[in-house]
Amino acid sequence: MSHQVIHEAFFTDYHEEAAQILETFSIPDILRLLQATGGKNAANLLSCLSPSLAAEIITVMPTDLLSKTLAELSPTIAASLLHRVDEGFQEAILHRIPSKNSNEIRAHMEYPAESVGSLMDPSAFALPEDFTVEDAIVQIRNKASKDIHDLYVIDRNHTLVGKLSLRDLLLVAPDERLQCVMHQDLPAIHPLENREQIVELFSERHLFTIPVVDLDGILLGVIRNEDIVKASQEDATADLQTMVGASKDERALSPAWFSVRKRLPWLQINLLTAFMAAFVVGMFEETIARVTALAVLLPVVAGQSGNTGAQSLAVVMRGLALRDIRPSQWLKVSGKEVYVSFLNSLAIAFMACLAVALWSHSVGLTLVIGISMIVSMVIAGLSGAIIPLTLKALKQDPAQSSSIVLTTITDVVGFFSFLGLATIFSKFLEF
Repeated sequence: MSHQVIHEAFFTDYHEEAAQILETFSIPDILRLLQATGGKNAANLLSCLSPSLAAEIITVMPTDLLSKTLAELSPTIAASLLHRVDEGFQEAILHRIPSKNSNEIRAHMEYPAESVGSLMDPSAFALPEDFTVEDAIVQIRNKASKDIHDLYVIDRNHTLVGKLSLRDLLLVAPDERLQCVMHQDLPAIHPLENREQIVELFSERHLFTIPVVDLDGILLGVIRNEDIVKASQEDATADLQTMVGASKDERALSPAWFSVRKRLPWLQINLLTAFMAAFVVGMFEETIARVTALAVLLPVVAGQSGNTGAQSLAVVMRGLALRDIRPSQWLKVSGKEVYVSFLNSLAIAFMACLAVALWSHSVGLTLVIGISMIVSMVIAGLSGAIIPLTLKALKQDPAQSSSIVLTTITDVVGFFSFLGLATIFSKFLEF
């Protein structure tokens, strides 16, 4: 039996063992052996090599060998390996293989903007479980990035099986196998999960990194704590913009026409809501004409109810962002905000009544502004809680222009309660 037949039989039946042997060879020798075997064997051998070595090999593969290997390689593993090379190499490699294969691989390399996959580092440092601790330390020194926190351990099929911190690695015997000293109880997350899921994991487990795996447990990448913090900060600043009708895509130096196109629709909606508030005021035109002091005090009522609603909105929005609350808790959350708003309204109404009494000497006007202040502030607090919770329950962005909706409600309720009460008790407003 020829050496070639023996090689083929060994590669076919024992590709994991063959990969361990190949890892002791130079890259040119590995390429020669891969070229001498079939595409299926080449793909099996490549997928069983340590990810960093396999990624290095595909960047120097001849086009014919690359095409036949990637055609047989799992798209998930191919995408994982390509993620480890520069973007320029990625595109060059994908253009060198048939479009059918490249399209499948691209589908595994792209993730939605709000998903865990969009934040993960696909070049997570991982080594096979049969490596010794000494081998692992050598590999870390030669190939790992300087900011490495954890060493992930995989089997020869790239399935995640454990993890070791660098501290743990230095405290065990050099001749121990990684599979004997690794920690197997570790959380993992799918790349299409929402970012909120990963925030919860980090807060519960106090970890530096969390691995990202597919449904088969294949290691795709890693999420770092600092990346989540940065993304959360960006989301928070984006929420500040969307709450007032500006697009989260807009930047300080975005083109003027882009900013106009993003802002103008919400300004038009705001204009419509302003007319709604004006219509409410117009309903009580006769009362205002008879008691002109009402026009002076209208902004006081609207301003206090608006501030109350904004406080409630900010607290609930933060709770949703940090996953402290859920839409199913709407009754508890809204009840708390109503209670807080009521207590605050009593204090504010007392001060407002005192000021109006000293200014107008009208008992009727004093009572009207006091009662309307309480009513409008309580409803504003309730609205500030209900609006984001409702949007979240409807699977909409709770930050999307919620302040515009809230302003409409607080203005309409504030004006209607104040002017409505003034109309009912108009005969007591003389001063």
